[in-house]
Amino acid sequence: MSYKQRTILVSSALPYVNGPMHMGHLVEYLQSDIWVRFQKLRGHKCTYVCASDSHGTPIMLKARELGVTPEQLTEEISAQFIRDFSDFNVEFDNYHTTHSIENEELVVEIYKRLRATGDIYTKTIEQSFDEKEGMFLPDRFVRGTCPRCKSEDQPGDACEICGTTNTPETLINPVSVLSGTTPVRRESEHYFFKLSEYEKRLRQWMNDATLDKHVIAKLDEWFDAGLQDWDISRDAPYFGFRIPDTDDKYFYVWLDAPVGYLASFKNLCDRRDDLNFDDYWKPGSDAEVYHFIGKDIMYFHTLFWPAVLRGAGFRTPTSVYAHGFLTVNGQKMSKSRGTFIKARSYLDNLNPEFLRYYYAAKLGRTIEDIDLNLDDFVARVNADLVGKLINIASRCAGFISKQFDGQLAASLPDPALFAEFADASDIIADHYERREYSKAMRLIMSLADKANRYIDELKPWIMSKDENTVADVQLVCTQGVNMFRSLMIYLSPVLPVVADGARAFLNEGGWRWQDASTPLLSTTLSQFKPLLTRVEPEQVQRLIEQSQESSPVTATKSDDDTISIDDFMKVDLRIARIEKAETVDGADKLLSLTLDVGDSQRTVFAGIKAAYDPASLVGRHVIVVANLAPRKMKFGVSEGMVLAAGPGGSEIFLLSPDDGAKPGMRVK
Repeated sequence: MSYKQRTILVSSALPYVNGPMHMGHLVEYLQSDIWVRFQKLRGHKCTYVCASDSHGTPIMLKARELGVTPEQLTEEISAQFIRDFSDFNVEFDNYHTTHSIENEELVVEIYKRLRATGDIYTKTIEQSFDEKEGMFLPDRFVRGTCPRCKSEDQPGDACEICGTTNTPETLINPVSVLSGTTPVRRESEHYFFKLSEYEKRLRQWMNDATLDKHVIAKLDEWFDAGLQDWDISRDAPYFGFRIPDTDDKYFYVWLDAPVGYLASFKNLCDRRDDLNFDDYWKPGSDAEVYHFIGKDIMYFHTLFWPAVLRGAGFRTPTSVYAHGFLTVNGQKMSKSRGTFIKARSYLDNLNPEFLRYYYAAKLGRTIEDIDLNLDDFVARVNADLVGKLINIASRCAGFISKQFDGQLAASLPDPALFAEFADASDIIADHYERREYSKAMRLIMSLADKANRYIDELKPWIMSKDENTVADVQLVCTQGVNMFRSLMIYLSPVLPVVADGARAFLNEGGWRWQDASTPLLSTTLSQFKPLLTRVEPEQVQRLIEQSQESSPVTATKSDDDTISIDDFMKVDLRIARIEKAETVDGADKLLSLTLDVGDSQRTVFAGIKAAYDPASLVGRHVIVVANLAPRKMKFGVSEGMVLAAGPGGSEIFLLSPDDGAKPGMRVK
């Protein structure tokens, strides 16, 4: 089968070089790398770039704390990132840094173009100023008591307890995190980009791009609230690029960071004759450009970035693909529980291919969070990769090697069965293309089950002992090896190192996607070597112990069961829309509800079966406790709680919000 070759440029969000990489970071880079490897396997011209995000106040202050220059700090951490990426088999075509000549030249060019069109203007604003440190403070560098929930030690942009949007001046008893002194208000002239004038053009881009529905919903909210002009400048001292014709103004890191995509690609183009920068970034380009990002930076990538590109005369991204966050064992990563796991800690204990597969088995195209359940991780890796996939090859290789000099048969005994594996090619490819990796993994493992059943039914280990059937062993094992080969081609974007080992066993060079549909016959195999070994629970336990850090002893619970108002204010009540309602097999009282909570979907089990017909619930708005820790039940994991009242049984009444409520809105 022939394919029309596409020209594709892919980027991942730039990792910020103020600390080591951890398991949450890896979700994005593994998701991106799998997609890029798939595109290359299909024969497309796909280029993958990234860079270290190397500017900003946090890096400047971290370097000051360590007694090094910001350049030294970013170079050292970038080198760590590159090692981690390489060891997790993330294969960039180019990895650069935002602190580069290419990036400075492009940022200045974009700024001058926007200034020439009138999209840049200056305005005097008031900011928090640390008189002891002699510098203006970013909002997050001011902390104080939240005026709404009265929680102490909250940052000056948004309360981490109740979610209220704050400013440094609205905090009670604000202090600078740098000096511990009370900041003062001081005026400064800043440079602004007229984002407010780009709504029509951004809506057009939103309609043209293949954005996830949750991203579109969030964009609609921002449009409805009204776009605000964007402050693109920061005052000295600041680690970044100085704005032309100024002495003490610097480009805000969030302006030069996404330009780093262009800069990294330009750096690559300058070293390769087959790539031309303008062919990808000029308006009307036929090339496809995709950004993979986390959902927490959608605002920058779906509003500021396409508007800046459009205003400066560059093409806009084909699409922006956002993913959710990572939880470990159903909760936020925790140093005290040993679940805040650094990338290097994982590599010191476990095979990176295991994590690549586990993330793939969890990832879809939406912005829902994914959970790394460590018990499930052990069970799934051992069952799927070792027990199913590798088992196919190991059960057949020995017979081919010992009894047939490593030679595969000239034909397949069951072409129809092999055709099922070949016919799955387009479906699996579509899943990869749409970033529905979990669906691809399920289909591939269902085919692995078929391959193992075939071997179980024919039992070559028994056939080899009967002189009447010994010759058929070669045919059966040739069938098994070819089914394994097709599965490995389908899985090679996820398991590149295992795929390399499989190719060595099969005596093949590079694969193409379509090779999975053509059997390998009448060829000699190499000696089979184990491609993977089981992951042991002890390895995971050792990883947790090494990641665990001591935490302060918390106060003991009081003798009574009362809670304070601060405890109550931690409850995050949200509006949710019921997308799906289903009965739960084996449960007398439960319904399984799929809820749209604005930025994601969640599954919640609710004991309301006696009171509500599932069909009547679809489309209804309810109130949900959104920050309740997920609870593992025998029917699955419940990711919240729907509020209801009543004595029970058929007399249960769901609490409904007012008309006009939208999913994701907070209930105050």
